[in-house]
Amino acid sequence: MWTIVRLIKRGIFWDRAFGVPRPLNPVTELLSTSLLVKDAESITFCMLLYTLNALTEKYNQFIRNFGYSSNEVNRLGTVQVSGKERAEERAAGKVSIILSKGSLDMAYPAFMIAQTAAAMGMEVHVFVTFWGFDVIRKDRVNSLKLTTVGNTSLGIPNILAVIPGMTALATRMMKDRMSKNKVPELYQLIKQSTELGVKIHACSTTMAVLGLKESDLIPEVSDVVGAATFLQLSEGGQVIFI
Repeated sequence: MWTIVRLIKRGIFWDRAFGVPRPLNPVTELLSTSLLVKDAESITFCMLLYTLNALTEKYNQFIRNFGYSSNEVNRLGTVQVSGKERAEERAAGKVSIILSKGSLDMAYPAFMIAQTAAAMGMEVHVFVTFWGFDVIRKDRVNSLKLTTVGNTSLGIPNILAVIPGMTALATRMMKDRMSKNKVPELYQLIKQSTELGVKIHACSTTMAVLGLKESDLIPEVSDVVGAATFLQLSEGGQVIFI
């Protein structure tokens, strides 16, 4: 029984003995001050505490894996992170956006998110594929339309949305509203995003299917890559599909 207790205590404090810091919690504090026990019931209780301690350590590691690099975990297990640490974590983040649609109401959210993330110091990649190519084509980037058919948020019944000229009318109204609220035009937003470090990647497969050349794309496009390359670039970060 004495041997079991010694092994338990050695297992708990082995890393501490070699100077490896560990967050404080009630279990380790209790065991660090407890005396050697002699009866089987106390040994069972001690082993239970050891198991709880191990689970606490797993929890702490789980929290750290989600990006929290705190200096101390308090007795309730709450992570205490300073504002400076949070800023450093944001700066080390990564966001990858898959832009597959070429309408005005889809392009704006993609580059608004991209620009905001880049301004926060994050690494940002925008992978443009299929109809999203309208956003990066020289001949279409300034003439994107608002989606009217099937867009219930506009409040326009589909039977009216299909009337010729309705899409152009809705688009003009939306652009006027954006202008009044000092929202930059889409191409200007794309330029601002790339100036902040956003990387725009054109899908090589889509280019082949649509018969496009690099010369057809706006100069803000960083390169032409395949899906495999994009997956490597986006590894370890957030992926947003639009």
